[in-house]
Amino acid sequence: MRKVVITGVAGFLGSHLAKDLIDQGNEVIGIDNLYTGKKKNLTDLNKDKFTFINTDICSNELLKHPLLKNIHEIYHLACPASPKYYQARPLETINANTVGTINMLELAKQNRAKILYASTSEVYGDPEVSPQPETYRGNVNTWGPRACYDESKRMGEVFCYLYYSLYNVKVRVARIFNTYSAGLANDDGRVISNFVIQALTGKDITVYGSGEQTRSFCYVTDTIAGFKKMMENEKANGEIINIGNPTEYKIIEIAHLVKELTNSDSHIIFLPLPEDDPRQRKPNIQKAKMLLNWEPKVSIDEGLKQTINIYKEKLVN
Repeated sequence: MRKVVITGVAGFLGSHLAKDLIDQGNEVIGIDNLYTGKKKNLTDLNKDKFTFINTDICSNELLKHPLLKNIHEIYHLACPASPKYYQARPLETINANTVGTINMLELAKQNRAKILYASTSEVYGDPEVSPQPETYRGNVNTWGPRACYDESKRMGEVFCYLYYSLYNVKVRVARIFNTYSAGLANDDGRVISNFVIQALTGKDITVYGSGEQTRSFCYVTDTIAGFKKMMENEKANGEIINIGNPTEYKIIEIAHLVKELTNSDSHIIFLPLPEDDPRQRKPNIQKAKMLLNWEPKVSIDEGLKQTINIYKEKLVN
């Protein structure tokens, strides 16, 4: 049995990962300050295998915590991922990806544990290369409302590189591309949750800009499978790997697909594009295929149908 730490455990990805690892027989210690995470996301976890620490990962006292000993693996997921939340608390977002990342790297160093850092496709900014390979250095604006997230994630990657190269910490960096499922909160503000909730409640489906901008959407089970393969496979040590679905869709196509799958009478309306909103997202996943034998399995139709059905149940209850 492995002892695993998950930061951001009460969030969308963290809670899915915790359940998966516990179901496999692991002991999980979850850390979250509940800024964007929800305690209700943890209610179904096996209490014999799960311990929750309600604290900020930037805390100076965290490394002295008596439960954080004899750790085997660390999944460092803690950070607001929705623009709605990270733009509301930009300095805390920067701290989570810098101070919090150093804390987790120190914890890995103390325990000789493996650590996975959840980075993001946002490190590519508004890309001038498509699809984006891990070697692409990005086109990121340091002077704008998204910079607190994009640039601090990039800095977190730098700290991972330093701990890997200076201290031989077993580090792997996952650059995540637009993961979705009904686990996203109704008010999260990201495109899939927005469209589905608006369609199911008969509200206007709001598309920002012309809708010609593209994204690549990866269902949560595929993302979690990618994380686990990265953690398990020693070939991933010291590597940055894109975890996402390489099938690219225009936002307007997703809006029409959601409207069709929900049989909704909602109207699609267009609002001004937010500042620095990227025009394109499409991962090159050749590295994940080669090193991990990983690629996504869930199609957008299948993933949306599952998402819609679960959101329907939530709205009824």
